[in-house]
Amino acid sequence: MKIIECKNNIFVLDMKNTHYVVGIDKFGTDRMIYWGKKCDVDDYEIFTFGDENSNHTVLDEIKQECTVFGKTMYRECVLKANFYDSCREINSTFIGANVEKDRLVLNFKDEYYGFVYSINYRIFADCDIVEKSITVKNESENDIEFERLFSAEFTLPSKDEYIISNTNGAWGGEWIEANEKLSAGSIVFESKRGISGHNNSPYFIAYQNADEKSGDVYFGSLAYSSNFKVIANRDLYSNTRVILGMNDFDFSYVLKSGESFTTPCVYAGNTQGFGEMSRQMNTLAIEHLLPRQFNDKQLPVLYNSWEATGFDVNAKGQLELAKIAADLGVELFVMDDGWFGKRNNDDAGLGDWFVNKDKFPNGLNELIDGVNELGMDFGIWVEPEMVNPNSDLYRLHPEWTYHYDTRVKSELRNQLVLNMTRQDVCEYVFECLDNLLSEHNIKYIKWDMNRPFSETGAENLSCPKMLYYLHNKAVYDIVDRLKEKHPHVAFEACASGGGRADLGALSHFDQCWTSDNTDGIDRMTIQHGYSLLRPIKAMRAWVTDIAGINKPCSLDFRFNIAMQGALGLGGNLLKYSDEDKEISKKNIALYKSIRHTVQFGDLYRVSNQDDNEVLINSYVEKDKSKAVVFIASRGTRFYKKRINVLFDGLEENAKYKFTFQNKEYVKSGAYMANVGIPAHIHGAYYNEIIICEKI
Repeated sequence: MKIIECKNNIFVLDMKNTHYVVGIDKFGTDRMIYWGKKCDVDDYEIFTFGDENSNHTVLDEIKQECTVFGKTMYRECVLKANFYDSCREINSTFIGANVEKDRLVLNFKDEYYGFVYSINYRIFADCDIVEKSITVKNESENDIEFERLFSAEFTLPSKDEYIISNTNGAWGGEWIEANEKLSAGSIVFESKRGISGHNNSPYFIAYQNADEKSGDVYFGSLAYSSNFKVIANRDLYSNTRVILGMNDFDFSYVLKSGESFTTPCVYAGNTQGFGEMSRQMNTLAIEHLLPRQFNDKQLPVLYNSWEATGFDVNAKGQLELAKIAADLGVELFVMDDGWFGKRNNDDAGLGDWFVNKDKFPNGLNELIDGVNELGMDFGIWVEPEMVNPNSDLYRLHPEWTYHYDTRVKSELRNQLVLNMTRQDVCEYVFECLDNLLSEHNIKYIKWDMNRPFSETGAENLSCPKMLYYLHNKAVYDIVDRLKEKHPHVAFEACASGGGRADLGALSHFDQCWTSDNTDGIDRMTIQHGYSLLRPIKAMRAWVTDIAGINKPCSLDFRFNIAMQGALGLGGNLLKYSDEDKEISKKNIALYKSIRHTVQFGDLYRVSNQDDNEVLINSYVEKDKSKAVVFIASRGTRFYKKRINVLFDGLEENAKYKFTFQNKEYVKSGAYMANVGIPAHIHGAYYNEIIICEKI
């Protein structure tokens, strides 16, 4: 796996199973040559042709890696700039390539305006993933303003129609898949809220005749947690292109003389089937993207006290919950909202990150020490980007929020968004959290964000339209600084549920909150959508007292679903019966025995509940020594369902032992994958977990 430099300025990104081939033609234009299964590298060449006619130019037809605005090119572009004299056209020439073992940089320059841009590539030895980004540099004495500054462009190889997949979700219903055949024109997915959001996702999946195991699948995921845009287009020549990056809605980026800027990265690949796509992206995230402190460590079973106590928190009540949680086998106790400022409801206190003395007259250490004595680590909830107008911070610094002096500030959940593009605001947030972590034995921070942006005035900025990027960067920087100073603390990204569950956040946070909807039935669908391009290890999944928004489901059923990620509990343990506690204790012990397989193994989605009425997910250790198969059905229709359960991902010639539906088996991996084991799926909410051990 390396970058191969061929004759005539052709570069082959040689990965495990695929080639990504780019080049420079005789006119100095970047060209996308091929993306797919490996071929003989000596066979690759660049074909040139002329304009179709005066209305359909060669620039509109050729396949490029970074289309720039200008000349006779009328399709969507990656870069669009305004120069000092109002010229908006980029006219660049190729000035050379930098080649290393796993990295390639193609450099271009617009000599007249002193503008340089580079297309950056990186490949990873353990998966068929290419990383792409764009670097722009200003070598002139004048400002260069960008109206569009996307990260990557992809041209898909087939002339046939692709189905483009993204999400069309909502708060409480994140990651709901949306699939649309692209015959002509464009499909756009985007966020304009200041976070990557609950609706569309910052990625694309394009496929033809694909399922979990087969069919051409192309995909790319943007590592960015703010406003994004994905544009998929099919032109009159039947070329399907996808570009993606920071949204150009309400966007501008000014590059000063001598400055450079690199866009957020996109991670892209081509696989046979959706299953391999997910497994490659899971490997990429764990091995290369997740922060190094905890990327190779199993995430603990946590308990969060929010549903039990709401804002009514104190040391006595929290310790009462902690004692029950510890007895169940919980490893991390997390106190949620209500511990700070004058926070008795969501009307006050945000921004005042000091301990509420009425609730904790002896400080937090009384509670933390008690939790630690029970054998658990302690974690806490914060929402650092927000402020309540009813707070000491806002009364002292009303100018610290995004605002326009001539407009009323819109409150959502009784709060406003702090202007994180200000250095004084960032330092205040950092110092508050740094003091909190320095003075207390806290091992976990749940970082929340409960509203999108509005009134996006930032009078401190000469170009206020840069605020979305700068705000996002500030969040990343603060988390990175805190992690460097407090390397023992794990961070969770949360934004009203799954509003910040993207590869950008997961390059800085150790895990993410998947959705505020913890309904076990709904989670079957939500977690399926999450698993497509995001790491299972980082997917927090709770068992709570929401026993089925649509229909009731058992505690065992809820555990079955939540154990397919990073397990947590969030119910009111004070109301648990002895039977509930025993069920919880049993399942937590079981999860600990299979946790490594779930968090670090390969996921095989054998059956989709929305299509087949039965959910079957198999998690397999990398060395094929162990597999854990989760089966769950929310109710089969008309007749009781008799199926053969297939066990994907096992070593074909090895024997595995397991117990299923009260019968012991010893079967080969090949038999289990192709023939399967007969099962009778019956009852309203059937669920079972099978552990397969290699003999």
